[in-house]
Amino acid sequence: MVRTVGTTVRGIRTPIVKEGDDLVNIVVDSVLKAAKNENFEIKDRDVIGITESLVARAQGNYATAEAIGKDIAAKFHEDIGVVFPILSRNRFSIILKGIALSGKKIHLLFSYPSDEVGNHLMDIDKMDELKINPYTDVLTEEDYRKMFGEKVLHPFTGMDYVQMYKELCNGNIDIYFSNDPRTILNYTKDVLVANIHDRKRTERMLKEAGANIIYGLDEILNEPIDNNGYNPEYGLLGSNLASETEIKLFPRDSQKYVDAIQNKIKDETGKTVEVMVYGDGAFKDPVGKIWELADPIVSPGYTKGLEGTPNELKLKYLVDTELDDLRGEEVVEAVRKKISSKDMDLIGHSESLGTTPRRLTDLLGSLCDLTSGSGDKGTPVVLIQGYFDNYATE
Repeated sequence: MVRTVGTTVRGIRTPIVKEGDDLVNIVVDSVLKAAKNENFEIKDRDVIGITESLVARAQGNYATAEAIGKDIAAKFHEDIGVVFPILSRNRFSIILKGIALSGKKIHLLFSYPSDEVGNHLMDIDKMDELKINPYTDVLTEEDYRKMFGEKVLHPFTGMDYVQMYKELCNGNIDIYFSNDPRTILNYTKDVLVANIHDRKRTERMLKEAGANIIYGLDEILNEPIDNNGYNPEYGLLGSNLASETEIKLFPRDSQKYVDAIQNKIKDETGKTVEVMVYGDGAFKDPVGKIWELADPIVSPGYTKGLEGTPNELKLKYLVDTELDDLRGEEVVEAVRKKISSKDMDLIGHSESLGTTPRRLTDLLGSLCDLTSGSGDKGTPVVLIQGYFDNYATE
């Protein structure tokens, strides 16, 4: 029978996972139960994705705002400069509350017109009208309010983040706006770098400019404090709101889980699947301009078969160029022959023109994130089949 379906993606329902649960058995049992009930087979090179929150919950990887405050107080001795935090109730509010619990005066520096992941603090057209130069101009909170109004609401959340962050610190905070992280050194030499993907560059610039103490969010709660959760690699990066006083951290030891799940599926089915832990997808919303990736990385753990980038031909290019004179079964057979004989590395080849050179884990993690969603679908495990097949695969 001629194959008529390529890649399929299924959200897999699982029991509600709590701290201490056997996540490996839960994931494997849920996937095998779904296969039996929905009458499909597990195959070699299927991909199982597990959302990072499931791993962190099973680990009990949670921490309180008080633990954050204690770590901050131990690492900073004077006023604290907080540079380039994202605008988020879910991602940063508890972190800022914890920083405030240290008792230190906070000098907070926002990037503008938006944060690192695209949440806007101000209207770009209004900036143009006011002739604000984002490369050079430094604004105080007073400037900001005078130019943009006493209430500046996020278009999706309806929050005035500047006001909210002030209230979280009980007023013990001064706020500035600049796209040069070195601006903070006008107010304090001790800095907490709060941005995510460009944090190493920010830290380097501050160090070269004479900062005294520099820590990143990845260096806060990177070891346990008072039996709280921690992450030795990412610290507070990738954390999410769990309650008004507690955060869930990015999971630890993800590699251990993916390897164990791969081995157990092999034992149960004889098939070698790939497994990954995924967080935020790596994509940008075209309307809201928000980049989804607020985690430090899409996948903190994955099996070896997911390393690298796709090595694919661009079918549209082939059909419209060298195979343009063929029709029907002739062009089908020619395409299959081209795929079967393609080079192992197509980088720089015209046949791959237009394919996206992204890492497999970023592509698959984005697919998983879009499938499982972040709400009430109840499918924290995703099964992807046929992803590594192509038009020549029967």
